[in-house]
Amino acid sequence: MRHLAYAALAATLAMPAAAQETQVIGISIPAATHGWAGGMNYHAQEAVDRLEGVYPQLDFVLATASDPAKQVNDIEDMLATRDIDALVVLPFESEPLTGPVAAVADAGKWVTVVDRGLAQEGIEDLYVAGDNPGFGRVAGEYMVSAMPDGGQIVALRGIPTTIDNERVEGFQQAIEGSGIEILGMEHGNWNRDDSFTVMQDFLSKYPQIDAVWASDDDMAIGVLAAIEAAGRDDVQFVLGGAGMKEMIQRTAENDPMVPANVTYPPSMIATAIELTAVGLTSNAPVSGEFVIGSVLVTPENAADYYFPDSPF
Repeated sequence: MRHLAYAALAATLAMPAAAQETQVIGISIPAATHGWAGGMNYHAQEAVDRLEGVYPQLDFVLATASDPAKQVNDIEDMLATRDIDALVVLPFESEPLTGPVAAVADAGKWVTVVDRGLAQEGIEDLYVAGDNPGFGRVAGEYMVSAMPDGGQIVALRGIPTTIDNERVEGFQQAIEGSGIEILGMEHGNWNRDDSFTVMQDFLSKYPQIDAVWASDDDMAIGVLAAIEAAGRDDVQFVLGGAGMKEMIQRTAENDPMVPANVTYPPSMIATAIELTAVGLTSNAPVSGEFVIGSVLVTPENAADYYFPDSPF
């Protein structure tokens, strides 16, 4: 139903814009610190470029931040100097961004939160995200099917955020009672280098690791590099996620180390910006939640999720 509702709302994008006072939408997102964020930055800029032509009565202010402190400053500046009417924010981290985003909402501005939720519920008017519990559940269900006799695995978490918690909880629930044991779980911060280091530690600590839930394709690349550098042949496969095109291609080619993937599209930022624009320029109801489901990618359907021209 949400997809149908979005289609109906998006159809209003083609309607002539009514003459009215210019309104400003601020967009605050993390810089391209890893592949998924790079794709998200690409889709954010593409949405701004496209919507500026559709909505002459809207101005868009896009700022990227390499850390939470910079993002806090960006948002405070948007409110103080640009007098934004709406904020679309993908928090770098949940906790430090909660107060500043709440201040925007308290000032009577529309708030759309994307992907990484805030530490306090009820601040935002609209929440757009992938199905994070489902992302973890789909990954866990695949692990169970791929390891019917159980086994020992290690897992890598992302940056400390509400969505990371939801993913881990969904994964743990899915493998409960399956005979799969998580030997260790550490934060790889959705970063290749950090994940390489974490996996090196796991490999030195555990003489037998049957598989890895990397939970993200950038982290999976770091994990695979560490396994290769260590010359270990006990690890049967690494399960990443988010649909990086290089990893989808490896799955399509039946690479035994990358047998599957779980989708989590970075283009959700464009969905959030479009819905916010619709909300500011029409009477269409866009508040609430818009959740994009996660799908298991296998060699059989990988071609449907391979986009060679995508930056991610």
